[in-house]
Amino acid sequence: MKKIAIFGLSLLAFAGMLTIPGCGSGETNDPASGLPTFASEEALVTAFTQAQSRGYSGNYYTKGGIVPPGVMAPEAAQAGAANAASDIAYSGTNVQVAGVDEADIVKTDGKYIYVVSGNTIYLAQAYPAQSAQIVGQITISGFTPQELFIDGDRMVVFGATYATGGDPGYPTILPADVKGGISIMPYPVQTGIVSVKLYDIKDRSNPKLLKSVDIEGSYLTARKIGSDVYFVVNSYPVYTQTKPTAADLIPSYRETIGDAKSSDLKPIAGYNQIGYIPPVQAASFLTIASMSIADANKEIGKTVVVGSGENVYASTDSLYVAQTSWPVYSDIGMTVSDNTQSTVITKFTLKGGNAAFAATGKVKGHILNQFAMDEYNGYFRIATTISGYVNNRDTSTNNIYVLDASMKAAGALEDVAPGESIYAVRFMGKRAYMVTFLHVDPLFVIDLSQPASPKILGKLKIPGYSDYLQPYDETHLIGIGKEVDPSIDADLIHTENAVYYTAIQGVKLALFDVTDVANPIEVYKEVIGDRGSESLAAADHKALLFDKESGLLVLPVTVAELKPGQPKNQQGEYVFQGAYVYNLTLNGGFTLKGKISHYDTSDAFQKSGQYFYGGAGEITRSLYIGNVLYTLSQSRLQANDLDTLATLKVLPFVQK
Repeated sequence: MKKIAIFGLSLLAFAGMLTIPGCGSGETNDPASGLPTFASEEALVTAFTQAQSRGYSGNYYTKGGIVPPGVMAPEAAQAGAANAASDIAYSGTNVQVAGVDEADIVKTDGKYIYVVSGNTIYLAQAYPAQSAQIVGQITISGFTPQELFIDGDRMVVFGATYATGGDPGYPTILPADVKGGISIMPYPVQTGIVSVKLYDIKDRSNPKLLKSVDIEGSYLTARKIGSDVYFVVNSYPVYTQTKPTAADLIPSYRETIGDAKSSDLKPIAGYNQIGYIPPVQAASFLTIASMSIADANKEIGKTVVVGSGENVYASTDSLYVAQTSWPVYSDIGMTVSDNTQSTVITKFTLKGGNAAFAATGKVKGHILNQFAMDEYNGYFRIATTISGYVNNRDTSTNNIYVLDASMKAAGALEDVAPGESIYAVRFMGKRAYMVTFLHVDPLFVIDLSQPASPKILGKLKIPGYSDYLQPYDETHLIGIGKEVDPSIDADLIHTENAVYYTAIQGVKLALFDVTDVANPIEVYKEVIGDRGSESLAAADHKALLFDKESGLLVLPVTVAELKPGQPKNQQGEYVFQGAYVYNLTLNGGFTLKGKISHYDTSDAFQKSGQYFYGGAGEITRSLYIGNVLYTLSQSRLQANDLDTLATLKVLPFVQK
């Protein structure tokens, strides 16, 4: 058991990664990864303690689970079809890349639905709806499930747990003697643990645990390609006022097969197996772990580098981790003019169920989310915003960069829409579609057919903006965002031609036609509610259900409405939360079929006024199996007829 003496310490906040030149790393090339590694334990410790002394304190009282501040999470597909579990058509998670599944709180195989609700995983026999029932559930003390995957008769669950001093393999922190013989007892150390569990669910009523994997750190995201799962973990080490050892800093892990007794946590890698990009950025560890769903006895793959991640993009062959890098003003000679944000992208090759470091690149600006990244024909494309204010004026600019397979610059389109910021972006083959916002919503159509010379083909300026763009087909896009009335409270003080936030109105759905790339048009739009209305689908693409063949579009909406005569610059009162069900066609646009809610008139929601902050009945997901639409909240799974929207079955989540 590791023992560390510690004094009472203060926690300093720092956003970004520190560059530590000349830290004496004594680099050793790792032939497996192509990255230099630390030549000794002392070199690793020196790199991290120098980083801590220069302003980044890491995490004194917890280890692993604290993420430092950052910039805040037809290629898309609904990952679902008929399979062995069901011959009935069904929907899947709305993913960014076809063939790359994304972990989520709900999955279906066409017969069963698997749900994360609270601290329990529910397994429901969902189809046929009339006989639907909860057939199994999993609740583990101290374990909080977050997301899951389904692969045939196996289920992978990602969650969080914690370890404290005294747990097997975790350091015990002892009181430190100070002047006068007085001992100061520190706060108990607690570490965040990413816990991944693989189950055999052939008997849905009695899931069998096949394997557990625990890694110190915080869970970022996961992807599934075939029967291999890749997940990303950020780990932030403990610092003390006495010199730590490499084992104290390196994140620990363990693998446990079945219900065997858990082994002690041990370092996930040796000091000479941890890669870094010179000059070393010694603030945290980034682990790309891989696990076989088919073979529970196969040891997990572990690639560990010095660094961290905020957003992840994955194709079927590569995984990219992006991290915003900010300047460190404690550096001697740094001035305000050096305040240039940049994004560091680390590329990993996915092969044989393992992730290996491939290359790294760097571009100016920060990214919005995973949809700001894309891979196409061997090139990596990324859209960024460089934020800035000068004399109370927004000087932000937007860019698209193209990098080659080695993550070297291949082309760039810079200074797009000065004074505006990216609100949404979608790459589709040889084109990119980018939404920026200031006064109206410019939708830019960008040509990427020549990687060395990206160019703007056309743009559309309309009131409002899109936060999310969903491909409809090769020449049409769905936009989900907000309506804007530019006549309300124009904000000419901070930025010329900008609008004040009170001009932002209800949820806006739009269908764009980009057949004529020089003149994109908004062919249909639908506005839901008044100021204060929101849709989770604008920020979380997994909340959107869209099926082009049937014309089905479903999204969760929280609706606020103004009272008669109430000014439009005021927020309305909440009157509805639930799923809006639309039929969407190129000929008819958005046709509302109906609404589904898990609240009724007796719920406190109806009395919340302007102060609804979510609740157990808030619908967050929807899916279909055959002719049945299922909606999910934390309180229940509900089945409705897809044609009439009549309620067929309600399955409350009741923990046993």
